[in-house]
Amino acid sequence: MSIFSPTAQQDPVPTTAGDTFQSDAEFVERLRFLRQSRRSRKLEMRGELVRESLSADERVTILAKTGGRCHVCGGVIEGKWAADHLVSHCLGGPHTLDNYLPAHPICNNYRWFYGPEEFQWILKLGVWLRTHIERQTTVGRLASIAFWKYECIRKSRREERARGAKA
Repeated sequence: MSIFSPTAQQDPVPTTAGDTFQSDAEFVERLRFLRQSRRSRKLEMRGELVRESLSADERVTILAKTGGRCHVCGGVIEGKWAADHLVSHCLGGPHTLDNYLPAHPICNNYRWFYGPEEFQWILKLGVWLRTHIERQTTVGRLASIAFWKYECIRKSRREERARGAKA
């Protein structure tokens, strides 16, 4: 049985995105362990969570923390923005001002409720893959095509939902 078994109660071997693995299989097991752990924590918290609204004054305070910039990408926030939980709400993060930072809606959506290690791996993989796409390596070309198809399907679904909502 793998030391990264999703049935393990605690993380047997904590790692960071700076660590290396002995094999690709070990890396895959680590990613699966992180995903399963996140899902388990989310399910444990499901019945206990109550989402609370932020007041207009609280939102002003949160936006001011970063000088009106998204805490994920650093871009200037204009228009709508999300109050992103630093410790994810669905994983038990508190409804306190110190647990919120402003984020673009898309940045907040992609940050989702990943834990720090899992999010670091996602960023590291994304940068690595972007380099391969730019250099047009075999991996990069395959990923570019697959991603483009994925985005086309997503766009089509959004357009279908929008048409259905108008009907």
